[in-house]
Amino acid sequence: GADISMIGQFGVGYSTYLVADKVVVITKYNDDEQDTWDSSAWGSFTVCADHDDPIGRKAKVIPHLKEDQRVKKVVKKYLQFIGYPITLCLEKESSNKESEEEKDEKEEEDKDDEGKQTEDVDSDEKNDSRKDKKKKTKKIKRKSTNQHDPGEFYKSLIHDWEDHLAVSTSLVKDHLEFRTFFFIPHQALFELFENKKKKNNIKLCAHCVFIVDTCNELIPEYLNFIHGVVESEDLPMNISWQSKILKVTSKTIVEKYLELFELTADKENYKKFYEAFPKRLTLGKYEDSTNRQCYHTSQSGNEVTSLSEYVSCMKETQKSIYYIIGESKERVANCAFVERVRKQGFQVVYMTPIDEYCVQQLKEFDGKILVIVNKQCLELPEDKEEKMMEESKAKFENLCKLAREILGKKVEKMLNRLMSSSCCIVTRTYGWTTNMERIRKAQALQDALGYVMSKKHLGTNPDHSLEKLWQKAEMDKNVKTIKDLMLLFETALLSSGFSLEDPQTHSNHIYLGPGIDEDEGTAEPSTAVPDDIPPLESDE
Repeated sequence: GADISMIGQFGVGYSTYLVADKVVVITKYNDDEQDTWDSSAWGSFTVCADHDDPIGRKAKVIPHLKEDQRVKKVVKKYLQFIGYPITLCLEKESSNKESEEEKDEKEEEDKDDEGKQTEDVDSDEKNDSRKDKKKKTKKIKRKSTNQHDPGEFYKSLIHDWEDHLAVSTSLVKDHLEFRTFFFIPHQALFELFENKKKKNNIKLCAHCVFIVDTCNELIPEYLNFIHGVVESEDLPMNISWQSKILKVTSKTIVEKYLELFELTADKENYKKFYEAFPKRLTLGKYEDSTNRQCYHTSQSGNEVTSLSEYVSCMKETQKSIYYIIGESKERVANCAFVERVRKQGFQVVYMTPIDEYCVQQLKEFDGKILVIVNKQCLELPEDKEEKMMEESKAKFENLCKLAREILGKKVEKMLNRLMSSSCCIVTRTYGWTTNMERIRKAQALQDALGYVMSKKHLGTNPDHSLEKLWQKAEMDKNVKTIKDLMLLFETALLSSGFSLEDPQTHSNHIYLGPGIDEDEGTAEPSTAVPDDIPPLESDE
């Protein structure tokens, strides 16, 4: 190994020999002679006068790198924001097929250093012009950037071929003075849950030298779709081990991040932004209690409405914020759960499955409790129609007993909640929603929490024509009528978003539904409808 007594004696660190076999230092100070120090770190070195190539008043360090080292890659990664050009001397083997004209041009350019070329670190093998090199190596300053520079810098930073959607540059003077340069891409560059190793896309620089891009303390994970650079002259070079400094500036950096959302406030850009990053915004609502964003509602159409706007438009009789969770806006907009809420003129907020985790943190907003419409806990102000239904409630008590008798443990209660649909399935107040039940069933330990998704409540519509089926069952409990009631219950499960325990049995009920009885499969078809078989659907 090397002689450790040589460390620091000649201005060359020991780490240099980890990547180099030999190091040459040429130095000259004022009127002194130019000297050369040469060592291969094997316990000896040489110092001699150098009169061959005067360098003037400066020092020149020449490490002879090992074959397995990639200095160009390292310099590109850590020194891409340095404010002065960096050149690298490379040896390039000439091809035998090279034309004589190209050989003559190389000989004229450098006769003394044949076979070598100087390449800018920030340029590729196509050799960009000197004008382009200056743009790539200049120091990031807000004053020096025009409308064209941010786009070029963005594309070179993340290697995107499209322009950015929004950009924000600022100089912050807080506990530390630092510059920020943030971009929102035009579209999501990767899937949210595939980014496991890298939780943010921010390059942290000190003195224009790249330090780290995996500092998790800098920004929350839900903002990992934003790309940019944070540069400060006050940061130490070992910032990755100084997390306390980052915690001080993290809040300010997040505020600068959220300013980008304001830059997309116009309808066209915000629509693109919301469609490209809906999952990120939803995670932000879950992780960051200060950021609650917008949703589609039953009255907003294709636009989005914030919860503040929702509360400002609430009627005097409305005491809660009503919402429903579904896989898409179209699916929840046409479901049976929202009929009675919309009948009274109340807005219903449409949420996605990932919003369900957000609601667990956001139990109320502006003093208004959030209530899901497909659970037993839904309570609406009484109107005239509901009062009339309460008066006729006694007529359906026998039907409720019949339903519990036929459906057994599958139904706990029957509710009067619908306006136009026949029936629907709702869960208990503290039971799982359809989305959560679907997730839990896919897990290995789902049996341990089966009590949460056990019994359901059957919501019915007394004015629907299918209620005659219940009356038929009350008078004559034959096998066909019971199967029709089971078919009605299973169809309500599907339309409410639940899964069936036995899909094949449900399919058999549907196949026999058009009028073909199991016991009379070979009989001739009859045009008359027996009195004991009620219709499955209304012709009205």
